[in-house]
Amino acid sequence: MRLGIDLGGSKIEIVALGTAGEELLRRRVQTPQGDYAGTLGAIVGLVEQAENDLQQCGTVGVGIPGALSTLTGLVKNANSTCLIGKPLKADLEALLQRQVRLANDANCFALSEATDGAAAGAAVVFGVILGSGVGGGIVAHGRVLTGANAIAGEWGHNPLPLQGDEHTHLPACYCGRKGCIETFMSGPGMREDHLKLNGDLLDPPEIVARAAAGDAACEATLQRYEGRLALALAGVINILDPNVIVLGGGLSNILRLYEQVPQLWGRHIFSDQVATRLVSNRHGDSSGVRGAAWLWEPGA
Repeated sequence: MRLGIDLGGSKIEIVALGTAGEELLRRRVQTPQGDYAGTLGAIVGLVEQAENDLQQCGTVGVGIPGALSTLTGLVKNANSTCLIGKPLKADLEALLQRQVRLANDANCFALSEATDGAAAGAAVVFGVILGSGVGGGIVAHGRVLTGANAIAGEWGHNPLPLQGDEHTHLPACYCGRKGCIETFMSGPGMREDHLKLNGDLLDPPEIVARAAAGDAACEATLQRYEGRLALALAGVINILDPNVIVLGGGLSNILRLYEQVPQLWGRHIFSDQVATRLVSNRHGDSSGVRGAAWLWEPGA
């Protein structure tokens, strides 16, 4: 049995998978806000309760909104700031009395979709999170790529290559830089882009709905978003050349992206053809927690 934990900013979820990937159990609890000790206790409690209910012991994989420093082994780059600088892996292993595997939550998403999701069977997969932030993960031949600095796939903090007047007044990113892909491609990024040019503060679902109803301003916002997403993903294709790019997060529900973006990215890609497929995820909000469980797949 494989146990996966998705440690999010608002909830902690556990899933138990059988040997064939079948779901045996799923539960979630609220994340103790700003409470590292409470977070440890919540994770341990979920594991112990699941194992008691299923009457078997499992491997434990955890997806976190950050990464482990290759220098110190402590958590870095975490949106849940109470985790930063903490020995999360060592503490969980001591409490659970077993080895624990940790990975960035976007890596877990990519692994889930590459293992038994929308990109199953593909040799190289790039998993993209388009939500309140922008993340990415790489899976090659069934194996998550972490990288020398534990930042492989973090395309959201590359600068978006822009032209002309777009280079002025670049939006600030929480990472301390300006013009990051995340500031344009996230849900808040789309909202701020629409507000900047039109004066209306609309969330992405409303922008999509109004565009479908013929609102010209909202249609223009979506077209800018699609063009920028095509440009950003073209950079990934030029470097990684993945077989499949899988979209996740709230903005992955914008169905027109899967038709429009591949029509636009070819002009930026160094190839006479583009065989890379752009697809929606299969497991939805479950992908991250399933991917955490699949961290114990041989070779993952």
